[in-house]
Parts: sequence; structure tokens; C-alpha cells
Amino acid sequence: MSRLADAAHRTELLNRLRRAEGHLRGIQRMVEEGEGCMDIARQMDAVRRAVDSAYARMAVCFMEEQLRSRVDLSPRQRDALGAVLEEVQKLLGKVR
Repeated sequence: MSRLADAAHRTELLNRLRRAEGHLRGIQRMVEEGEGCMDIARQMDAVRRAVDSAYARMAVCFMEEQLRSRVDLSPRQRDALGAVLEEVQKLLGKVR
């Protein structure tokens, strides 16, 4: 099984997950304090989008690491790969 080997990718993913965790704690507080359902639902949607975004980033990191470890790329090709993977991440972010 493959692992996220790049420390920068791990850090970025962990930061995204920590933000989502913070939002989730906020939702728990809102429920405890009896906030309105629509306000809670909006925050839950934000958490869902944050987790979806983290998943998309993790998937792109996986693709990037696998491609770079299996294919010998020139610096120009690495740049092109980075651009393509940015587009893939944007597309994944729009899928639900």
C-alpha cells in the first residue's frame, strides 16, 4: 500500500483536517447551545466541503507521488504535471 511520503503533502493534509476538526467542534458547541437548525446545517455543509477538499488533495498527492516515483520526468515535464494535477484537484473539488 502506498503512503504519503512527502512531508509537505502530509503537513498540508493535516492542516486541512485540523481546520475541519475545528469546524466540527464549533458545530458541537452550536448543538449544545441550542442554535438554529439552519445555522447548524450551514456549518455542517462547510465541514463536508472541507473534508471533500482534503480528500481531493490527498488523492492528487497520491497521484503525484506515484507518477514521480514511476516516471523519469524532466523539470519541464514536472511543471506540466503539476499544472495538470492542479486542474485534477479543481475538478475533484467540484464532484460530490
